[in-house]
Amino acid sequence: MNHMPDWYTDQQPSADGTAVRVDGLTVTGPDGRPLLENGGLELRAGRVVALTGPSGCGKTTLLRAVAGVLPPGARRSAGTVDVLGHDPFALPDAELRELRRHRLAYVGQDPGSGLNPRMKVRRLLAEVAADRGPGAITALLEEVRLPTDGDLADRRPGGLSGGQQRRVALARALARRPAVLLLDEPTAGLDPHLRDEIGELLRHLAERHHIAIALSCHDADLVSRLADEVVELHAGTPTRPARIPSPRAASDGPAASPLLTVTGLTAAFTHRGRRVPALHGIDFTLPTGGSLGLVGASGSGKTTLMRTVVGLHPATGGTVTLHGDAVPASATRRNREQRRAVQLIPQNPLGTLNPSRTIGAAIRRPLALHDRTPRPQRDERVLELLEQVGLPADFVARYPHELSGGQRQRASIARALAADPDILVCDEVTSALDPETAEAVMNLLGELRARRNLALVLISHDLRLVADRTDSMLVLSEGRIVEHGPTAELFARPAHPVTAALLGAVPVE
Repeated sequence: MNHMPDWYTDQQPSADGTAVRVDGLTVTGPDGRPLLENGGLELRAGRVVALTGPSGCGKTTLLRAVAGVLPPGARRSAGTVDVLGHDPFALPDAELRELRRHRLAYVGQDPGSGLNPRMKVRRLLAEVAADRGPGAITALLEEVRLPTDGDLADRRPGGLSGGQQRRVALARALARRPAVLLLDEPTAGLDPHLRDEIGELLRHLAERHHIAIALSCHDADLVSRLADEVVELHAGTPTRPARIPSPRAASDGPAASPLLTVTGLTAAFTHRGRRVPALHGIDFTLPTGGSLGLVGASGSGKTTLMRTVVGLHPATGGTVTLHGDAVPASATRRNREQRRAVQLIPQNPLGTLNPSRTIGAAIRRPLALHDRTPRPQRDERVLELLEQVGLPADFVARYPHELSGGQRQRASIARALAADPDILVCDEVTSALDPETAEAVMNLLGELRARRNLALVLISHDLRLVADRTDSMLVLSEGRIVEHGPTAELFARPAHPVTAALLGAVPVE
């Protein structure tokens, strides 16, 4: 359904006109290292172009170059960029801002980090909208498949799921009525149903509103159904992740000793001074060395559940028991050993990597904080962790903004592993990785399970990953557990309609 009729009548290039042309573009970092070599791209009104290739090959750099926003210290060293008749690198600052405000929109890979946490959704949209009327704001929410019959428009970003934050960021981009729309991994972290809806929306925007769209994407199935053209980028010096043989599971059955027990856990968000329940009486256990898949539609409470378990979101009731001992609800009240034991890798790695610290310093800090490695061996351990997640040794001196989204995700995994945790909570950790790197990272985690009884919690919309890598599965809907049991049994005989609907959305190979 078209919720925004006749919005794009004046600004678009002609249906057969070229909106963006990039030829021979090379971008180098502050140290002269190429971030993108000989990049090329052509965008036309009404067409969707997908950028594919391994993490670090320059997809994000190319998209940012079209928007005229390169990482700090990076520069164009060769090639041309033409956006709607303008070279974004030659425009005065005021004219470049005007171009980005009215003609071109860019949605980054970590959209939640670009949403002001103090502003409500309604204001976030009105801030940039060409039409700030209530009807136009409602139409934007409907266009990106967000509900308009509840209180979502009056929530702040912290009260939204990762998938909802991503769609709010897309709505902000559409609110400008752009001629060119650039999206960096727009469906990463979305459940299959929403991924397909966003794919359909992008096709609708291209065909109905004649927007020229470019997106980076690792989802080959989505690319094959969505894109009119595919541009495959290759890293100048590809880095092969370590390939580690991985067992299907650490054991054929659950380990004897209970590691984590969650009983009657409840949590809520505060909205307009009143408490809105988010979790309702959650109960589950995780054995030592076990693996749990946590699945459900976007907004079902998956991330809130694990943030509450880790102590980053306040619980309103219930208990969390670790190694047989109840732990304080807040991470700030837990002792160092309790914080070390459970490590969370968030969906957006920018939230866990300090932008003022090098990657080496970020990984070295938990080594020192938890004293898991003797001081003389810490530099060597940092290099080992980088190698395990498929990053080269020279990344110790780089900063987060100098890495691609997939590289930042791998760095955040290395940082979590540096604490030598007993439980690793992975929130969509493979969503920004190319298939080969994702498999290598999961192989690494599987090897750690087998070698040191590491327990894993995988929050994922990739149900094939959950089926292959977990022993048990917990299905959430509206903050409640609707089904919980062995993964293989739930896949073979789902008993609840929510589970059946989720499994029914998995593409058949």
